[in-house]
Amino acid sequence: MQPSTPAPTLAFRGLTKRYGKRTVLDRLELDLTGGRVTALLGPNGAGKTTLLKCLLGLVHPSSGDILIDGRAVDRAGAYRHGIGFMPQLPHFPPHMTGRELVTMLDDLRDFRGRPDEELIDAFDLGPDMDKPFRTLSGGTRQKVNAALAFRYRAPVMVLDEPTAGLDPVASLALKEKVRSCRARGCTVVVTSHNMGDLEALADEVIFLHEGRIRFAGGLDELLRNTGRASLEAAIADLMRGEPAPGTPESGDEESGDAAQRIGDGDGKPRLRVEVA
Repeated sequence: MQPSTPAPTLAFRGLTKRYGKRTVLDRLELDLTGGRVTALLGPNGAGKTTLLKCLLGLVHPSSGDILIDGRAVDRAGAYRHGIGFMPQLPHFPPHMTGRELVTMLDDLRDFRGRPDEELIDAFDLGPDMDKPFRTLSGGTRQKVNAALAFRYRAPVMVLDEPTAGLDPVASLALKEKVRSCRARGCTVVVTSHNMGDLEALADEVIFLHEGRIRFAGGLDELLRNTGRASLEAAIADLMRGEPAPGTPESGDEESGDAAQRIGDGDGKPRLRVEVA
């Protein structure tokens, strides 16, 4: 299904982050287009969190650029109004109610548009929105977290462990929301340890290892190349060091010029990766 709105583009150009002598992100080159859900995966310490923090402006890269709609982001941070972020562990002020959080975030964003309150209804959050955040159960906190992330109809969505703590009904409602977001042209990036959820949602998979891209391509391509029937088994192969055929290794002499262009059956590139 083609997106109903122009697809935003999220791009990383030579993105590098160092902490002292340690390189956490190593010259990443990556394009993501709208109307796709991309799973960002990798072992602990691979650079996933640092990559997301760079995108969110919480960490500044050592070199390289991040572009949204072809424009490089700057430290002023206004671009972040176009990003919806659902953190794994929301650290909202514990004394504030859900409605007070909404007012605070609307003011911080200078938001004057029509909010998306679909998840408030889907989760039946009405009564809980008037309770202090500290009094809510873990699952209800996660529901409020999700409702706030999707409230602003942002063209780029970043979801960190989105279904953690949710019951099956709420988890299903959230996944349907992600799919509807994709259908209207959003660029969605999801990181999660729940491989079943990612397999149900992801169009593309990015696998990071030691700050470099080890695999980038369609979910179906990853399963086909590894000969595995599930995303969990395919990722386990990558973590054990078994390369997916057709993916250049970081140590290959020709990897500096290697590039992948992945389509979705219509011949149009949806995602492009260069392994530095």
